Amino acid sequence: MRALLLAFLGLTLAACDTTPGVTDRAFQASGEIIAMGGGAGGATNACFTCHGLKGEGDGVSTPRLAGLDQGYLQKQMEDYASGLRPDDVMTRVAKGLDQDARRTVAAWYAGLPAPAVRASTVSPPPIWLTGDTARGVTACAACHGVEGQGAGEGQPIVAGQPAAYTLEQIDRWKSGERRNDPRGVMAAAVQRLTDDEARAIAAWLSTQPPSPVRAEASSARVASVAAAARPAASREIRRPARSDGD
Repeated sequence: MRALLLAFLGLTLAACDTTPGVTDRAFQASGEIIAMGGGAGGATNACFTCHGLKGEGDGVSTPRLAGLDQGYLQKQMEDYASGLRPDDVMTRVAKGLDQDARRTVAAWYAGLPAPAVRASTVSPPPIWLTGDTARGVTACAACHGVEGQGAGEGQPIVAGQPAAYTLEQIDRWKSGERRNDPRGVMAAAVQRLTDDEARAIAAWLSTQPPSPVRAEASSARVASVAAAARPAASREIRRPARSDGD
């Protein structure tokens, strides 16, 4: 009886051991292996099946990962795993990886070059550049930059993502389904956007290159945007020192 009890306890302790085994470690040896094989979560969780072989996304509704900030990518993975950013597919994928694997795959995607996109000559929606002080809407450019490429270190790049994806995220922020923004910045920023404004923002961002083009190409607009955005940004929503929220 004593021997059976000890054996049972041994099995129980083994079942509770979450240390990755040799096989799991092999499947998580690099970010590329995780992306192509799903890591310890298995092939059904392979990132490339949705995000493309080079992290380019599908151009329709699945976002590009290549070239995004590593800290931002890892935060999203942690938030998916914890349920702070709920999503049926991504929550399952993130939970199938341990924290080291999530960090590794985030670093791999961050190191990939963003796909080349010819800069569009279409002007951004006015709400993007100046906001609307009467409604308490902050200028999006205050945090995300004139062309959506981020307004400094830690500010998320939102340019070059599919319009359907961006619009879905705006809707999720509005409804409270997505809530992983620092200090509620994004939830407040989009709350008073009209549906037409949201669609215009999403459509315009999809035409913008995800990586900065020549600095002189946008220098003229930067000065005017900075002046116009400052009053709106200081009204109800202040620009955070760092935003990893979208």
